[in-house]
Order: sequence, then C-alpha cells, then structure tokens
Amino acid sequence: MAFRIGFLVFPGITQLDMTGPHEVFARLPGSEIHLVWKSLEPIAAQGGLRLMPTTTLDACPQLDLVCVPGGPGMNVLLTDDDVLAFLRRQAAGARYVTAVCTGALVLGAAGLLRGKRATTHWMSHHLLAPLGAIPVAERTVIDGNVITGGGVTAGIDFALKVAAEVAGEDVAKAIQLSIEYDPHPPFDAGSPQSAGEAIVARQKQAGVTAQAAREAAVRAAAARLGQA
Repeated sequence: MAFRIGFLVFPGITQLDMTGPHEVFARLPGSEIHLVWKSLEPIAAQGGLRLMPTTTLDACPQLDLVCVPGGPGMNVLLTDDDVLAFLRRQAAGARYVTAVCTGALVLGAAGLLRGKRATTHWMSHHLLAPLGAIPVAERTVIDGNVITGGGVTAGIDFALKVAAEVAGEDVAKAIQLSIEYDPHPPFDAGSPQSAGEAIVARQKQAGVTAQAAREAAVRAAAARLGQA
C-alpha cells in the first residue's frame, strides 16, 4: 500500500522548504507524493521557480503525512479558511502532521500545535507561542505525530528524521547516502549563535518589513484561535 505524502504548495513558497524533503521522500519505499493547492495552475515560488500542483485541496486523498513548507507567501495562509480547514481535515486522519520553516506557523493557525513542542525559522521562533506551541530551539522537533523542522535547509534533516520514523534508520541512512548528504559548509554562519552579532543584525534589518507583516498576520491568526 502506498504511503501518501502531501506538500501544501502556494505562491511565494520557499521552494527548498519543499524540494529538499521531497527529494528524501521520493526515495522512501512506497511513497506517493502529492503537491496540493487550490488549483492545478502553475505557481511561482519565492525566486521565480515554477511549481505544478498535482491535486487540489478538495480533491486530495487522505494523506498519511501532510507537510506545510514556509516562505513569504505563507502569511496570507494564516487566515485562509480553505487552507486551514484542509489541514484540520487531513490532520484528523494522517499518521504524521509536519511542517518545515515558517510552515509551522500555518499548522499553529490551524490549531494543530496547541501544547506541542515545535520549531521554525530562527527569525520567527517567537511567533510559535502566540499560536499555542511550545518553542524549542532545535533543528528537528518530534512531539507525538507532529514533526517540525527549522529554517529552509533544515528540511533535509527533518525529512531524514521522518524517513527513520516511517521506515527505520537503515532506510533513512541509505537515503542520506544516496543523496550524498554530507554537508561541510564553507562558513560557520548557519545559525544566529554562530553567525555573529553584526551579520545577525544585518539580516534582521533586511527583513524588518517582511517580519512586521508576518507578526501582524500571526496576531490575526492568534485572535481567531482565541475565538474558536
């Protein structure tokens, strides 16, 4: 029997949040992968890469694993009734409810992180608590059947952890070897702790407008949760 995996895709998605885990999951024995959106029209990811949904929110079969990637386009999803209803519906029957990067905030807006330990991109970590989650500063966090990954490239680590949960460590290790995932970055600057204060401050300043918009979207989502 196929192991059905569904990625929510949307305009403005950070494609590596999805394509990194997709590469891992595509090598998982028995996997059947769906890219889910409101229509089957191509969508433009952050940076312009075009993605082709394979099914719609309404037509998507029950998934074994639902995954929400992040990206600047996820802000509007925090109060999108169709998307949030889809996630709640899928979560009720899924074995695993997952997210990468700021996709975790969308799970939170759907009410699926209440009381759950979770992680997300470092710049949005403080936005987990208003949506009912317990923020944990780790690259991958597993709390029951809820699995979340940190920012962007953490999606590969996340997917390998999921593969181990689904099919065992030996399968996950074989997938890791098959994609030669043996990172040796040229700089030790992949986290706020290692990048240094000046670079962190510069990155925060560059994202100040986008971050303000995201914080406003989370406040709106949190208010809706409080009324639910």
